[in-house]
Amino acid sequence: MEVILREDVKDLGSAGQLVKVKPGYARNFLLPRGLAYEATEGNRRRIEAESKARAARLAEERDASRELAARLAAVPVSLSRKAGEGGRLFGSITAQDIADALAAAGVVVDKRKIELEHPIKTTGQHSVQVNLHHDVKGEVRLTVVAE
Repeated sequence: MEVILREDVKDLGSAGQLVKVKPGYARNFLLPRGLAYEATEGNRRRIEAESKARAARLAEERDASRELAARLAAVPVSLSRKAGEGGRLFGSITAQDIADALAAAGVVVDKRKIELEHPIKTTGQHSVQVNLHHDVKGEVRLTVVAE
């Protein structure tokens, strides 16, 4: 059975793509969840209209993400924590701490978009990546000082 995907489906295809699947998979999974339409001429036109709207929405989101990335680069973030010898912190700086500091500075960022390979445990300057969009990344310059 041929279906047109409305959304990206892992291991199957991307939105707007015409794919051939087994009838049971389409009938029991894709169609009830609204992930695909049957491949009829009317549905092809519907998918084209949806893909144009999706492209416009994605372009708008990308522009907003670029503006937010510029604002993030301009905002200095400073956090103070208790530290021991050699600048080692008692505890660590997490993504939530960074998100709270950014919110206090007037820039709201979801903590799940902040990329930390591991929590920050030393004082000094740190650069933190923020995933704002799938092709837009921002950078926050973080200064950790000892109390």
